[in-house]
Amino acid sequence: MGAAGGGSLRLPGLHGYAAEFSPYWPGRVACAAAQYYGIAGCGTLVVLEQKEAEIVLLRSFDWNDGLFDVTWSENNEHVLITSSGDGSLQIWDTAKTTGPLQVYKEHTQEAYSVDWSQTRGEQLVVSGSWDQTAKLWDPAVGKSLRTFKGHEGVIYSTIWSPHIPSCFASASGDQTLRVWDVKAPGVKLVVPAHHAEILSCDWCKYDENLLVTGAVDCSLKGWDLRNVRQPVFVLLGHTYAIRRVKFSPFHATLLASCSYDFTVRFWDFSKPNPLLETVEHHTEFTCGLDLSLHNRGQVRD
Repeated sequence: MGAAGGGSLRLPGLHGYAAEFSPYWPGRVACAAAQYYGIAGCGTLVVLEQKEAEIVLLRSFDWNDGLFDVTWSENNEHVLITSSGDGSLQIWDTAKTTGPLQVYKEHTQEAYSVDWSQTRGEQLVVSGSWDQTAKLWDPAVGKSLRTFKGHEGVIYSTIWSPHIPSCFASASGDQTLRVWDVKAPGVKLVVPAHHAEILSCDWCKYDENLLVTGAVDCSLKGWDLRNVRQPVFVLLGHTYAIRRVKFSPFHATLLASCSYDFTVRFWDFSKPNPLLETVEHHTEFTCGLDLSLHNRGQVRD
């Protein structure tokens, strides 16, 4: 696990799939990891903290299958939710040393994505699975509130809009980006975004109509939801599939991506030459990536 200007920590026998900064604690990061590239073996949730020039391990929690994604609670600084290869979601309390507070097991295949709503007035979680469904959860309720069907392939990414309550996007192996309203029936919008599997998507923090997708075709594409006939930008440079993409919380046109080409790349899509920097400090697939809400320019991957 590395950072732009901030040390690294080795976790022997584990491969990281997601890294997420805490919205409460500057320098605190959760990482979802799996043994044997998630193909077999167990998973571990680790909580890390930046201590001056080094990264230290605060907590670790083991699960009996690989962990592929993690999201922090938006109403409790100690609570996290992970998603697992056995199709379950786990709620963890980092103030405790024991196992999960709750386990939700409804997906029938790998649960590959989980995200906690960031808009005020609702505490909702969305998960996406290889069973081609997304599910809506209230962490206070023991079962899902709704199941969203429509994708014709594996769902790799489910992300809440930071602007529009009850709205989330999903990206799939069926080559589409879809936008959903949890209060409306069916899918709100289907975007045939790539001619390849889409592994990641994210919402712009400054424009409620702008999303980005990253795909197996090595490209990043920006989409204006008011007109999806053509992408508003296409970013090329990665040499293998793009595993995750995140918009900057500080700059409207800045984003970061990581890839199976072992690199992290920083982009500004408003510039004629949008690739700002390529970071090559990993020796394996780079799967997880996040940008700090507290420290401008701090990145974990």
